[in-house]
Amino acid sequence: MATATVTRDEAKRRDERLFSGTLVNILIYVIMFLASVVVTLGGCALFTNGIEWLGKRLKVPEGVVGSVFAAIGTTLPETSIPIIAIFFGTGEARTAVGLGAILGAPFMLSTLVLPILAGLLVIYARLGKRTAAFQLDYREIRLDAQFFLVAYGLAMACVFVASPLVRYCVAALLIVLYGFYIKTKFASEVREDMTLDPLFLAPRSRNPSYVWIGLQGTLGLLGLVGGAHLFVTAAKSLSAELDVSPLLLALLIAPLATELPEMSNSFLWLYQKKDTLAVGNVTGAMVFQGTFPVSVGLIGTNWDLSPVAMTTMGLALIAVGMNFVQLWWGNHWRPWVLGLSALLYVGFTLYVSGS
Repeated sequence: MATATVTRDEAKRRDERLFSGTLVNILIYVIMFLASVVVTLGGCALFTNGIEWLGKRLKVPEGVVGSVFAAIGTTLPETSIPIIAIFFGTGEARTAVGLGAILGAPFMLSTLVLPILAGLLVIYARLGKRTAAFQLDYREIRLDAQFFLVAYGLAMACVFVASPLVRYCVAALLIVLYGFYIKTKFASEVREDMTLDPLFLAPRSRNPSYVWIGLQGTLGLLGLVGGAHLFVTAAKSLSAELDVSPLLLALLIAPLATELPEMSNSFLWLYQKKDTLAVGNVTGAMVFQGTFPVSVGLIGTNWDLSPVAMTTMGLALIAVGMNFVQLWWGNHWRPWVLGLSALLYVGFTLYVSGS
């Protein structure tokens, strides 16, 4: 009887130690989450300030700053994932990883990030920080939507064509299309009335050098990437500790982390009432993600997509198509209509989680 009591006591103490260790681990992962947010926001402030000064020094249109400079800068780190997975990876999973990275970004940006921007716009307006309407150069945004719909539509059509030659030709066409997109952006009107905060690394300079601008932009980009990676590490560890479904992690946490740089930049610019930069950063990233990484997939794989992958492409096209129709119909965006795209993301997540 005494032995049984001792055994129960030891088991109880062991369970208490395990529970205590779990709480400590969870606390550590929560601190990592908070640290990732701080690092990301710091990198965001450095990067957006630096990229604005780069645009001013080069005297380029505002649309180029948001849709080209910021978009490419924040998407290059995650674009390396499909390149490495497809061309340098090993095993059967390399294609799935590469295609997932290629198709996940446009889906997340179109069905979640843009609706979040619309929601933040309403929140900022309710707090009295700004008006409840986007102050946009809608010609720039319409241009982004048109290029994305054409490029991504061509890529989706290639699923039904078995010829490698056709895929290679479409891949080349997408690269040319993105080059034409950049040329069109540079042809836009340059604004001379943009007011900027001093460059953080050269606060007393009225015309900071390219060296300081480049250094600050690089530090900011490293902060954005580092914060996103820390976010992913904390999310994976926490999901394992709490025994959360890996599928839920893949659908909700990982995509949010990969798009964290774009979201952070856009949220800050929206708060600063620089709406064309905020929205252009997202729509410009969509154009880039719908051309260059897609061309990698067309060349490096047989582009044989699963029904789930095809669904993400279709939903991204529907979301952007809805937003384009709204521009074509009324020449402006209503935040509540823009927010409807989030229903596509939520519905897809619930469907995949239940299947």
